[in-house]
Amino acid sequence: MLMEMTVKGFLDELASKSPAPGGGSVSALAGSLAAALVSMVARLTGAEAGNENMRRILEQAGGLMERLSRHVDDDAAAFNLVMQAYRLPKQTEVEKEQRSAAIQEALKGAASHPLLVAGECLQVLALCLEVVTLGNPNALSDAGVASLMAYSGITGAMFNVAINLEGIKDPVFTQQSMAERDRIMSEAGRLYAGIQALMQKKLACMVEW
Repeated sequence: MLMEMTVKGFLDELASKSPAPGGGSVSALAGSLAAALVSMVARLTGAEAGNENMRRILEQAGGLMERLSRHVDDDAAAFNLVMQAYRLPKQTEVEKEQRSAAIQEALKGAASHPLLVAGECLQVLALCLEVVTLGNPNALSDAGVASLMAYSGITGAMFNVAINLEGIKDPVFTQQSMAERDRIMSEAGRLYAGIQALMQKKLACMVEW
């Protein structure tokens, strides 16, 4: 299990010539790191001392952190299913048909999973806006980093959606996936722009980003 490795162990595995884990797992990890930072800021803003709004944020961020952490391994598993499908025999016409169907099914899973990751990272980004707005001022930079990680998780996951959609022959599935992609990216852009504006307003020495 990737999430049971040490940080160094995970980095070494990521740097190896094995194609999984790869960008999809890193995108899920980015989202889970963002959720962890949101949790920290919520705690520093009284989530465990009677601030009900921060308690809600802490609970939501904790759940998202757990789900996104599981997706780190799930993404690698989805990729491995695609590889297994490509390795199926293709000597006879029946085998070719079975292999083609298995590839299409695996690609759909490999596209659907990062779309789910992006949607959960979007939820984290919405929490980032809340802690940037209402969080402990001394943890503002942490809230800002959380937003960067959440947005990276969204966009990184969408790269993986795109590369898998290229091989899918089902136009209905592709259109539905692209519609969900556009919805997530539109909302992410709106939230991220709002966070950028707030960070620049709240930090006097902030640079353009």
